[in-house]
Amino acid sequence: MRSAYLYHLLHLLLLVAHPSSVSSWKRDEFRNCNQTPFCKRARSRKPGSCALIATDVVIADGDLTAKLIPKNPSQEDQEPINPLILTLSVYQDGILRLKIDEDPSLDPPKKRFEVPDVIVPELLNKKLWLQRLSMETIYGDSEYSSVVYVLDGYEAVLRHYPFEVYVREKGGKRVVSLNSHGLFDFEQLRVKKEEEDWEERFKGHTDTRPYGPQSISFDVSFYGADFVYGIPEHATSLALKATRGPGVEESEPYRLFNLDVFEYIHDSPFGIYGSIPFMISHGKARGTSGFFWLNSAEMQIDVLGSGWNAESSISLPSDQNRIDTLWMSEAGVVDAFFFVGPGPKDVVRQYISVTGTPALPQLFATAYHQCRWNYRDEEDVENVDSKFDEHDIPYDVLWLDIEHADGKKYFTWDRVLFPNPEEMQKKLAAKGRHMVTIVDPHMKRDESYHLHKEASKKGYYVKDATGKDFDGWCWPGSSSYPDMLNPEIRSWWAEKFSYENYVGSTPSLYIWNDMNEPSVFNGPELTMPRDALHHGGVEHRELHNAYGYYFHMATADGLVKRGDEKDRPFVLSRSFFSGSQRYGAVWTGDNTAEWDHLRVSVPMILTLGLTGMTFSGADVGGFFGNPEPELLVRWYQLGAYYPFFRGHAHHDTKRREPWLFGERNTELMREAIHVRYVLLPYFYTLFREANMSGIPVVRPLWMEFPADEATFSNDEAFMVGNSLLVQGVYTERAKRVSVYLPGGQSWYDLRTGTVYKGGATHKLEASEESVPSFQRAGTIIPRKDRFRRSSTQMVNDPYTLVIALNTSQAAEGVLYIDDGESFEFDKGAYIHRHFVFCDGKLTSSNMAHSAPGKSQFSSDCVVERIILLGLSPAPKSALIEPANRKVEIGLGPLHLRGGWSPAVLTIRKPDVRIADDWTIKIL
Repeated sequence: MRSAYLYHLLHLLLLVAHPSSVSSWKRDEFRNCNQTPFCKRARSRKPGSCALIATDVVIADGDLTAKLIPKNPSQEDQEPINPLILTLSVYQDGILRLKIDEDPSLDPPKKRFEVPDVIVPELLNKKLWLQRLSMETIYGDSEYSSVVYVLDGYEAVLRHYPFEVYVREKGGKRVVSLNSHGLFDFEQLRVKKEEEDWEERFKGHTDTRPYGPQSISFDVSFYGADFVYGIPEHATSLALKATRGPGVEESEPYRLFNLDVFEYIHDSPFGIYGSIPFMISHGKARGTSGFFWLNSAEMQIDVLGSGWNAESSISLPSDQNRIDTLWMSEAGVVDAFFFVGPGPKDVVRQYISVTGTPALPQLFATAYHQCRWNYRDEEDVENVDSKFDEHDIPYDVLWLDIEHADGKKYFTWDRVLFPNPEEMQKKLAAKGRHMVTIVDPHMKRDESYHLHKEASKKGYYVKDATGKDFDGWCWPGSSSYPDMLNPEIRSWWAEKFSYENYVGSTPSLYIWNDMNEPSVFNGPELTMPRDALHHGGVEHRELHNAYGYYFHMATADGLVKRGDEKDRPFVLSRSFFSGSQRYGAVWTGDNTAEWDHLRVSVPMILTLGLTGMTFSGADVGGFFGNPEPELLVRWYQLGAYYPFFRGHAHHDTKRREPWLFGERNTELMREAIHVRYVLLPYFYTLFREANMSGIPVVRPLWMEFPADEATFSNDEAFMVGNSLLVQGVYTERAKRVSVYLPGGQSWYDLRTGTVYKGGATHKLEASEESVPSFQRAGTIIPRKDRFRRSSTQMVNDPYTLVIALNTSQAAEGVLYIDDGESFEFDKGAYIHRHFVFCDGKLTSSNMAHSAPGKSQFSSDCVVERIILLGLSPAPKSALIEPANRKVEIGLGPLHLRGGWSPAVLTIRKPDVRIADDWTIKIL
């Protein structure tokens, strides 16, 4: 705490005022589109302004290749336009890749940047080697179009002139297209003319722009679409709103530019901490499709409202709904992927096959985390830990912010405040708990700091435009930043997490990467100058949005190496890019203790999940400000269902641990946290599903009910897996709440067991006990009901299965178990069970793929209760096979904790092993 206020004040003096209300966010400190020349230029272009034609179209090395040249050669007074090289590649499962770049044989001033280490190597093994193309005439064009196979029922079309690329169903209906409106523009690198001024200026900062204009823009259209989603990170609705067109008030494009935004505002297209340039469309008529542009430079994306092109002469198919978008980037190349779907989960799987599956977290990381800037010292840590036990509130992880380090020098400890860090961690570990410390990318420029000395000596820092080590201002004061683009430097960084190098760390310590956009307090827009230089002469403008990704990657690799590649890492990162899902969790950054921020957390987390970031959450209670007890309680009740569940607060706020708001509020928050612990087996199973397929833990309703139009723009409620629906309470002193329950089957209230009809909106009492949450009829959810201090202490506890029967008196569910820590699951060491209730029998069968020589995992855990919701008539007993043992069925509590609980039909003490095959027949 001692120096936090000093640097907080410095930040304040240097850049932005930070009073307690969100209205303090200073919009004019950040560029808008009109202040961003590449964006302004792209937005001013008219439909049909692209005059390129595709020539020399051939199949070579399994790809379709072509040159893009002007239809009409340049006039003498115009800058000559060199040919662009186009490549179309096809991969298994309905993926089309389009690359467009300058011709390297023409010796451009530099090689344009292509983002490395994002596409997984496995994708290359899925390439379909094109053997032939067919030619056809489309719309009476004067030029042919080339057609290639993508997937059974789908084709890719390269329209030669006017230049266009699209995917269509074999019957002719379009799916996704690029340059249908002729807005494609590719600013080629060239030599600066003597009279030209390429510099850009903003708020006293000058960007030298040594290579001049190099932006790319194009339109992308989604057919059969009712809404589009994705492209995080923005604090706005799940379904993206139109930013241009008739009836749209003056609006900014959705900006993708990673920034440290202090107290961001909600309902805004303004870019914040992370960027994933992946958009998904969904509609009742066509289903789902997607588009991903692998580009880490600043990007701006317009969603174009109906009628935006009313003056255009371009004619497109009128028998399909269509949403048009305009994509604009400052630099890079076109490296774009079209995903044909046709279902929501298909598109997610297709994107994940390109960028990688989400990491499977350790079990403890899926439980509750307690954080604050800052827990003062070891005594404070011990007191907070003991208070959780005193108040019977479980938690798994205690976090330390920047004040734990010696003068903001990461990998060190303030030995006055934390004289015995190893002992402190071991005390927590004795209760099955863990600790997280913060490690940011800004290295204090202090000659007594060993890490700075080493990085400086080895030349490992990002350079400024003159080639000197970049020197910017952050929490420690004068700071430099490791060049994480360089694999050698990432390996060096990873070594710093060894127990030998990170003195005071233990196996129960994990890491938090903050400020890795990267944040630079005295930089333009609080970030690194665009003309800073990275490995290989790459300008920061070209890779900015991926800097935090490489930092996250290096940190996660360090924790893996620290544990001899046996221990799964846990690293939370604020900044992210496509592929970050492979390295850990993210959160939505510096939110505020306001009802609107509670509300917007849901679409933000849903959007992250749709775009691969399945392990995400928002700071419970809001980082800034002091939440009223009702808001804090409602946030815990909702946050218990976030994939990443953490309470966190700014150092200027009042302490807000769950026991500080009176006995009743403590009880309500305790029960909200306990709900998470009861459901940990279900959550962990969902994290494994995400790890295998990319299907998010928390999902929009339309992902499970893709034909139900009432779900398409609903972002007040969400699904947890396919079995639970959760509706937040977002207003103060709410008496009633409306909940839409989709589908044709019933839903069972999670707390009371009350049955509600599907396909209808219900106005329910807003109980203070919980937010409305429901189990879908036809599902089986695994629980662990015993109360423990942490998830680690629950490992050997028995299970409860909650069976919610549908109208056919059937249900099914899944349970995944492994050691919760290691990578042995990759070798087959896990239990994967499939539960099916049908024809009066509950059957447990093995889903795991077993093979000789694979690792094994065993569990002696048993099922102690089976709850039957919706079973009629009420039976008295059941027979367990193959044990041939009879057990009673009677009324039992739906919940073992939390005071009153409704009585429900329960198979008592079946005591069947969770790892075994068995059948329980209702008699």
